[in-house]
Amino acid sequence: MPGSSRPSSAAASLVRRLGPFDGASIIVSNVIGSGIFLVPVLIAGWVPNVWAMLALWLTGGLLVFAGAMAYAELAAFRPRAGAEYVYLREAFGPAAGFLTGWTSFVAGFSGAIALNAVGLSGYLGRFVPAAADATPIVQLPLAIVTLTVSPQALFALAVIAGLTAVHVAGLGPGRVVQNLLAAGKVAILVALVAFGFSAGDGSTTNLAASTGSVTPSLWLLGLIPVMFAYSGWNAAAYVAEEVRDPGRNLPLATAAGTVTVVVIYLLLNALYVYAMPLAEVATVDVRVVDAAADRLFGAAVAAPMAAASVVMIAASISAMVLAGPRVYYAMARDGQFLASAARVHPRFRTPVTAIVAQSVWSGILVLAGTFEQLVVYTGFAVVLFAGLAVAALFVLRRRHPDAERPFRAWGYPYAPAVFVAASLAMTVNAIWREPAASGAGLIVIGAGLPVYLWFRRRNRAGKGNSAVQRDGV
Repeated sequence: MPGSSRPSSAAASLVRRLGPFDGASIIVSNVIGSGIFLVPVLIAGWVPNVWAMLALWLTGGLLVFAGAMAYAELAAFRPRAGAEYVYLREAFGPAAGFLTGWTSFVAGFSGAIALNAVGLSGYLGRFVPAAADATPIVQLPLAIVTLTVSPQALFALAVIAGLTAVHVAGLGPGRVVQNLLAAGKVAILVALVAFGFSAGDGSTTNLAASTGSVTPSLWLLGLIPVMFAYSGWNAAAYVAEEVRDPGRNLPLATAAGTVTVVVIYLLLNALYVYAMPLAEVATVDVRVVDAAADRLFGAAVAAPMAAASVVMIAASISAMVLAGPRVYYAMARDGQFLASAARVHPRFRTPVTAIVAQSVWSGILVLAGTFEQLVVYTGFAVVLFAGLAVAALFVLRRRHPDAERPFRAWGYPYAPAVFVAASLAMTVNAIWREPAASGAGLIVIGAGLPVYLWFRRRNRAGKGNSAVQRDGV
């Protein structure tokens, strides 16, 4: 109807074509990114004991698994696109749901896509020097920022555009590309670990060394960046509406993907220490995986590692290009986003407008150079909204006690309660320790409130116009 912000009921819908392997590959690709290559340096300085450090990564993994099982129940109970948006909207109201979706669009997915695309261009520069050339070609000053076109930016935009085209073209080609990239990422890391321990120039004595005492406060503080490194463990829930037999396959995909990530993270951290003493890990000023590979195999491995990094980063971008738009699609279907974002392509059966909108905004962030700040500012929100989503499990169990649940979270209520408490503690700690960055993040999130109110008024006006038309006025 004219004036309505809701899509037509006759519109094409999403189709259930994804299986458990597809869901697990989305999780693996989303999680394994820059975190595991940067965070270990920080943790090595705070926790100067190898086994205490590994215990910290294992604890983070157990917390993530507890959260993942809660998400698995929520996704099986409400197998719809959107993940946190759906759970927060139903448990705490539409405003809470909108704010998590708003943050995902403005920074969470789009900012991370931009950050990774520029990073990929940097690694590609080893083979194509222009890809790493940040020299401005054209600059366009705007009111707040200046858009800068450089060779590096153009390469980053090409990466985003290429993966956008793949995922617009349907789940068929999209899942093939995503699964190949995810399998490549896992194969690269498993090969690195296997050859590193078997043929690398490392030392097992490093695994027993300790450079100082571990204080409980620093150990707990280290849990914050560790949890950030695990971000993305809930990725399969975003595509719940496209998973076959979600009551079975979503929990399976979530468990398999999460366990795979935890095992790889533990092995990689052990490999880093095998390659160099923990005290040296704490002083690395590049990606620790590159420094470890250089120690294990020599400088000749630099080019293969750069090529491997291109594949691994591409897998992360692909997973985010796939997952993020399902949030905006769900919002638009509820009248809380641009109505066109709820459009599903009649042939490809993908939320084409939502995918393109996310990629356009990611491209603008690349040109504006503001993506890194947005990701830093809203980093705590990843933990905050995940904690609220798991808290929604308690609300929905109480609100719908007799509803059929194809899957029930393991360890309920204790495991999800620990996850919620840990998420709250980490959020408060992040805001307390980084008030300026967190304050900027709160402003970014809060900026969504007037947008939400505008969409709500627009949606109500659309319903009113529809009622008038039905009455023949």
